[in-house]
Amino acid sequence: MNQPLAYVHPQAKVAKNVVIEPFVNIEKNVEIGEGTWIGSNVTIMEGARIGKNCKIFPGAVVSAIPQDLKFNGEETIVKIGDNTTVREFVTINRGTRASYETIVGNNCLLMAYVHIAHDCVVGNNVILANAATLAGHITIDDYAIVGGLSAVHQFCKIGAHTMISGGSLVRKDVPPYTKAAREPLSYVGINSIGLRRRGFTSDQINLIQNVYRIIYLKGLNVSQAVNLIEADVPATPERDEILRFIDNSSRGIMKGLGKNIKE
Repeated sequence: MNQPLAYVHPQAKVAKNVVIEPFVNIEKNVEIGEGTWIGSNVTIMEGARIGKNCKIFPGAVVSAIPQDLKFNGEETIVKIGDNTTVREFVTINRGTRASYETIVGNNCLLMAYVHIAHDCVVGNNVILANAATLAGHITIDDYAIVGGLSAVHQFCKIGAHTMISGGSLVRKDVPPYTKAAREPLSYVGINSIGLRRRGFTSDQINLIQNVYRIIYLKGLNVSQAVNLIEADVPATPERDEILRFIDNSSRGIMKGLGKNIKE
């Protein structure tokens, strides 16, 4: 840790075996866990809470103040879990008084030039590809993958085990287990390959497929589809997760490919 060409504020709490490369700047009110590597020219600002065994590559800026005109200097934080990789020039802004924190989970990969704005919550095992951009107040659930150069509108929710095509504009919520592509962003199937890789059985995948056939392929509105699913599809954790996501969607879910789902 004793890197003479780096600045570490004396009040920062940095584990003894953290590796800090030259020209790093670490401000006060920062905590960094064991085994983490901080590459050269990284800036870690007030309010950062970084877990164990993370890798933060050159040029990244963690815990800068929000790019939100309502921010008034309140004390807020950024939390980054264990084993997360933050590649070159990623920017992660701390929270506002809305939630007081921005969260990135464990085992995430944030590729180069990713931006995570204030009050976002990014789950575990999430991949954000190069230059994916999150506006404020976005929630991304576990194992989601967001393609490069995608932009996500504020307050959107992205469900678990989703795959969003590169270059997407995400204006609506993306339900769990799905693939999303095209413009406007649309349902193009379930993420069956990703689900198999993560140990979902054929029965689980078939049930998920059946749920989304009802939602997107029967010409029903959302309420009608939900009622039919509750009546005809056996209750499972996957079915219930989809229904819970739809029930909690404030922006509405993405449309189906070729024709719009009815409201």
